[in-house]
Amino acid sequence: MTTDTTAAVPVSALAAALRDLGRGGRWTEALALADAAVATDPAGRATLALAAAEIAMDATWFSGEDLAGARLTAADAAAVGPCWRLDFAHLRYEYFRQLHADGPFRPGPEGKDAAAMDQLRHRLEDLRDGASDQNQAGWASMYLGLVCDNLYGDRPAAPAHYEVALRAGRATGDPLLSREALRHLGDHDHDAGDHTTARERWQEATALGAGAGNVVGTLSQQMLLAVLARDTGDPAGADAIAAEVLRWTEALGVVRLADQARAFLAGDR
Repeated sequence: MTTDTTAAVPVSALAAALRDLGRGGRWTEALALADAAVATDPAGRATLALAAAEIAMDATWFSGEDLAGARLTAADAAAVGPCWRLDFAHLRYEYFRQLHADGPFRPGPEGKDAAAMDQLRHRLEDLRDGASDQNQAGWASMYLGLVCDNLYGDRPAAPAHYEVALRAGRATGDPLLSREALRHLGDHDHDAGDHTTARERWQEATALGAGAGNVVGTLSQQMLLAVLARDTGDPAGADAIAAEVLRWTEALGVVRLADQARAFLAGDR
């Protein structure tokens, strides 16, 4: 015979556990748990709604199904005052929407709304300038770099933002911010033909993501190492890495990344 028991868990601890579950690619489970959790005060409900919105944003990015919009609306309704993280989550979502506005991901301004791009950039600058600490400013700088790279197609302007983000990640002990910055700085090294530095940065980014429990991000990082292996004359190694990424992502239901691995193995990157 089994009996159900309940235990009081601080809302902050529960929200952290939900985010950890989401980083493991268990978005459905994390969101279901967030919906089942009960907070007795408005601040607690706001905390849980924000965690759910951030998890849904990650799910939207990798799964191809837009779960973030409704969750952000719910987080707005639950908010008890200004919240930097909620504002940032909205801007991440807006970046995603603009990135895929004309269909599958294609960097550069062609087919995109120039006014919306400008507004997003200015809002990110305001969020960076209004940040309460170096970590927040670093994340806003990270996305300013992504906007330069992937919306404007202004490759020379992006690395300076990534360097700011990397310094912030290292200074504040945030492995996910450091990982994100290293990933994109390595991309610029790779495009410049500096495969040695690209490998160093991408390997460190892979280790940081794994150490932080970021399963899907680590798999996406492995895909970059597969690209590098192919570009440096190791096609068998490249295919072996990509095949494992495909196996994992299919098991997790990570549709976008599975498609990338499948295309890579077919010779279409």
